[in-house]
Amino acid sequence: MLLLHFIAEERIARAVADGELDNLPGQGRPLDLDDEDPLWPEEVRMARRILRNAGFDDADLVSALRPASTRRTRSPS
Repeated sequence: MLLLHFIAEERIARAVADGELDNLPGQGRPLDLDDEDPLWPEEVRMARRILRNAGFDDADLVSALRPASTRRTRSPS
């Protein structure tokens, strides 16, 4: 994992130096992290943030994160 982390940091540093991260949407504004629970694992917080940025709302997130065996299904009418 250390090698992967090092490679990622190097690529980010190179992109910053080359100006590839300039003029991105939201540049200069603080991140909206108010609804993130700092006690959740980092992977869960990142996944929720990615899904919310893709347009999913909290109801979609809950159903997507719930194990398939516990999801409600509609009974045929």
